[in-house]
Amino acid sequence: MKKIFLIIAIVFGVSLNAQQTPAPPQSEQIAIIGATAHIGNGEVIENCTIVFKDGKITAIGADLMVPTIGTMINAEGKHVYPGFIAPSKSLGLVEVDAVRASDDQDEIGEMIPHVRSIIAYNAESQVVESMRPNGVLIGQVTPQGGTISGTSSIVQFDAWNWEDASIKTDDGIHLNWPNFFRRGRWWMGEERGFIPNKEYGKEMEDIKMFFLNSIAYGKAGGKEKNLPFAAMQGLFDGSQRLYIHADGEKEITDAILLSKDMGVKNVVIIGGYRANKIADLLKSHNIPVLVGRTHSLPNFDDDDYDITYKLPKLLLDAGLLVGLQNEDAANFQTRNLAFYAGQTVAQGLDKETALQLITGNTAKILGIDDRYGTLEEGKSATLFISEGDALDMRTNKLSKAYIDGRDVSLETHQTELWKRYMDKYDREKTGQ
Repeated sequence: MKKIFLIIAIVFGVSLNAQQTPAPPQSEQIAIIGATAHIGNGEVIENCTIVFKDGKITAIGADLMVPTIGTMINAEGKHVYPGFIAPSKSLGLVEVDAVRASDDQDEIGEMIPHVRSIIAYNAESQVVESMRPNGVLIGQVTPQGGTISGTSSIVQFDAWNWEDASIKTDDGIHLNWPNFFRRGRWWMGEERGFIPNKEYGKEMEDIKMFFLNSIAYGKAGGKEKNLPFAAMQGLFDGSQRLYIHADGEKEITDAILLSKDMGVKNVVIIGGYRANKIADLLKSHNIPVLVGRTHSLPNFDDDDYDITYKLPKLLLDAGLLVGLQNEDAANFQTRNLAFYAGQTVAQGLDKETALQLITGNTAKILGIDDRYGTLEEGKSATLFISEGDALDMRTNKLSKAYIDGRDVSLETHQTELWKRYMDKYDREKTGQ
């Protein structure tokens, strides 16, 4: 009984400490003047003026006449960036890992493409709220578990509910490709370390049969409703993407060949730890890669010690479209997305190319580059002002952030605690 009360108290406490009130729609024209604008496509504009109205950028450039109406923001010496985009995360689906009632990132079943993550998205998540102070303003809410986990949706991080948050609903289906090698279960007498997965062939055949049945269902016109098969049809007509979570050379190769044999139009690899080994195959099929976080260790003893650091550059040099994600880390670490991108600069990328990994490139991969990802006239005014270089944790200090032109709060549970305890220590210093 005590455990039940503890769970209720934790969940109730989470609900009481909801995020900041979402900002109202933009009511007047806003102009940011004198900033260094990092466009998100490799371009930089010094002494830039950015004007936006009704949530969209209406003018941007270095030689613009300063507007005389609306709000003027002097950003001399500061930097403006497009909002960072965090793909393939269960943000808003789980609040406290140890509290089952707050965890809705996985459903029962192996092949469940009809499960929609967006309807479980909690727009008032404190974890989601903590993304904004580092410039992460957009994310792809992604289901976890099983072989086919369900559909993801793309949201902005300042909303009352999932309907308000949604940018692109059910953008794609996520397939967790089986591993050709798995870790040996030493407690059952198996060898330690990585051993061949004897079930790999069967698991791959199960995926193939599910795709074939989905195709047959589509050709039959769906006379008898089957939700899983019906949910797959967007992969074959190109309206949805197939996000394949795979790391090894064989796994990625098998996944690509099968998906193309099945007629899947748009494929994205998530993870791609060994994608540089088969870059030619990926390029020939025009398949982009959302690579894992750079702040991680090599997976195998014989890997280069810095493989995770330099993988984005290796793939870019091979001519692939590349973005960054951190699926293998806890949700709260998504706030460090900018610093993962900054790490690639030390491996030879220039800063504007590194920036593209979490802005323009990711927007293209997710299919939202017509509205988000870069600072361009006609696109959404989803951007922020930083005191310094946003890819450097020492200088990424936001003074303003806007989502669709709305002036969003940068306060979080963490900033409230910081203010509270700083006040406590200041009192102790002064003896009050």
